[in-house]
This record gives sequence, structure tokens and C-alpha cells, in this order.
Amino acid sequence: MPALTMTEKILAKRLGKAPSPGEHVVVPIDYVYMHDGTFPLALRVLREMGMEDQVDPGRLILFIDHAAPAPSVAAALVHQEMRRFAKKHGVRLHDVGRGISHQVMVEEGYARPWRIILGADSHTVTLGAVGSFATGVGSTDAAVAAVSGKAWIRVPEQVRVRLSGAELPRGVMGKDVALKLVSVLGANGAIYKALEFQGDLEALSLAARLTVSNMVVEAGAKLGLFPVDELTAKTLLEKYDVEAPRLYPDASAEYSDELELELGSLEPLVAAPPRVDNVKAVAEVEGIEVDQVFIGSCTNGRYEDFVAAARILRRHHVRESVRCIAVPASRRVFQELSRDGIIDVLAEAGCVVTYGTCGPCLGAHFGLLGEGETAISTSNRNFVGRMGHRDSKVYLASPLTAAAAAVTGRITDPRSLI
Repeated sequence: MPALTMTEKILAKRLGKAPSPGEHVVVPIDYVYMHDGTFPLALRVLREMGMEDQVDPGRLILFIDHAAPAPSVAAALVHQEMRRFAKKHGVRLHDVGRGISHQVMVEEGYARPWRIILGADSHTVTLGAVGSFATGVGSTDAAVAAVSGKAWIRVPEQVRVRLSGAELPRGVMGKDVALKLVSVLGANGAIYKALEFQGDLEALSLAARLTVSNMVVEAGAKLGLFPVDELTAKTLLEKYDVEAPRLYPDASAEYSDELELELGSLEPLVAAPPRVDNVKAVAEVEGIEVDQVFIGSCTNGRYEDFVAAARILRRHHVRESVRCIAVPASRRVFQELSRDGIIDVLAEAGCVVTYGTCGPCLGAHFGLLGEGETAISTSNRNFVGRMGHRDSKVYLASPLTAAAAAVTGRITDPRSLI
């Protein structure tokens, strides 16, 4: 067998042969998951095909995480339907408060190296950080996979992203790496490609890698794979009791393209509205007033994200003119933060704290923006109307930069406060 990339290795293990980029293949999947935003259409498709009773409960996982707890009667009815479906068919359901799907997929050990996972959500790519071939699909494809246990895939071209630099500079986080990557590639620069990260990876914790993988889809990528090295294996075992077999590309594996990111030259960044690839140094936009700060989401709702924010919020109070909303990505993350006193730090600084919901990220509830308001958010998208009124604006940033804005009331370089 020729030298293979990580993408090719995972597919070859299922196919019994090395696939070629552009080839269409049918592969068995380990899991397919859906949430309250995508399940209704999938259920309609299953019923139209007469296949609702044929879903595989061993492969399908449901999450109520987007409009959760229900902010409307319509949302409550969707949640009821999901509970009835799960009970009837013996499907695993992670209900309100359990956590955001992508985070829980890692915590529960569903996402592991060498697995193939489909999610009816574009940010399923997050799971590539732990070595899963994980990608988002539409509700129709998810419904078919829930019955067949298989998926057709056009094998993506693979791009090597080489990271260089032993550590991140002061005030820089994984989110800044992700924003830099999207700015270099552009919003359409990696359409249907698999980005494979190599090089000096020790600078990025598993949480930071999850953030980077989460955002590769903002450049159109199909996958964002990190090697499963000693750092990832140790973290998965110690935090989640998950045994992780290693996954690396072959040394002579061939890629369709390559780019390099110099970590040591990075500085705090923001994505200015209305595009994720409209990335600027914080220094370029410093001083812009903000009305709301959101720290959380599947991008930056992990333990270390709130520990970073607390470095600033421990010594400063949220400015009275600002609403600061803090949403740990799961109950488990919330409990860890509570145990270590970080929740108290956030609350005493003036944050509104809850957990386990996507709400503010997509403008579902728990903090929508009004006309003309500006937010700085640790989430992954800043499209027009994403977090509320069409005339609102969203800047994307790291938890450090978001926390700095919360205490000053304007976009601020976090290095001035840590």
C-alpha cells in the first residue's frame, strides 16, 4: 500500500484499499447524530420513505441543544417529538442541559481516532481534533445513514497545514490560530478539502485543537484532522477515560497543497462583520464599543476557555453598559468550572451564566441582539443577523479578547489586562 495521509488511512481501513481523491465510495459509519435544529427534517424524510421503524439505535444519537431549554412553544413541540421518537425506537437522547452535541460527542467517547462520524450540523468537523473522520451532512443524508449505517463520500483532496512555533505568544489562543487559518484560506479556499494539521502541535492543547478543527468549515473544508499524538491520547484517557490508538500520516504521504502558519508571529485577532474571513488584528479595531459579550459555544465553551476569561474577570468587573453571557458547552464543563471556583469568578464579575445550550450563537435565545447593537463573541460565525437583528454586528474573538471587551466596554487588546 502506498504512503497515506490520515484521511486515506481511515477510509482505507474501512474499504480494504487506499482511496483516491475525487473517488466516490460507500463506507460504513460508526455514528450519525442530529439535534433539535436538524432532526425535524430528518424525521420527515424517514416517514416519507416509510423507514422510521428501521433506524439503527446503535448508530443514531440525538441532542436537544440548539433552542434549549425551549424558548417557544414551537421549540417545545420539537423537543417532545424527539423524546417520543427516542423512547419508541430505543435511540440515545441527550436532553436539555446535557450539553452541546460536538462537546458531548468527545466527552462520552463517541468520537475517537479512526472512527467515521456524520452529523447533521456543519460543525461536526470539530471531532477531527481527536482523529475522527467527522463531517457535516444534510438532514436527508443523515436520515438515510441512520437506517443503512453507511454513507457515500467523495474522497476529499488533502491539504497539509504545517504549524511552526513551540508555543503561542502571550494573549494568543487557539481561536486566534483558527481565525488566522480562515483569513489565509478565505471563505471558499478549502471547499470539500481535508485539512490535515502537522508540525509543532505541542503548542496547542486538545481544547485548542478542537477550536481549530471546529472552524475549518468556515473555509469550506470537509474535514479538519489532527494527528492523535501523545498529548491527545493522554488528555482523552485522563479526562474522559478513552483509550486512543495513535493516528499519524505516513512521512512520505502526498498532499494536493500545503500551507504554513507561523504560530510565534500571531497576535490577538478578530473576525469583523459580516464575514468570518474578514480577520483583523485587535489593534486595528480597538476601541469599538460593544453592547454584549458571549463566551461559549461549540467553538470556545470548554474548561480552558473560561479559565482564560477568568484571568481577566477575576480582577475586573463587567462594565455596566455591557451584557456578558457565559455558557459552558456542557454540564460536565460547568461542573468542573464550579468545582474550581471559576463559575463564582464569572458570576461575581457580573456575567450571566448557564450551560449546555447553543442559544446565543445562532440567535435562538438567551441573548439576542437588538437593532444597531454590537457583540463580540467566541462563537464561529458573524453573518448578517446571525445573533439577532439584521442591523446588529458580531465580532468573533478568543475568550481572552472577549473578556477584555466585557470589562472595558469596547474591543480591547487582552494583553493590556493579563
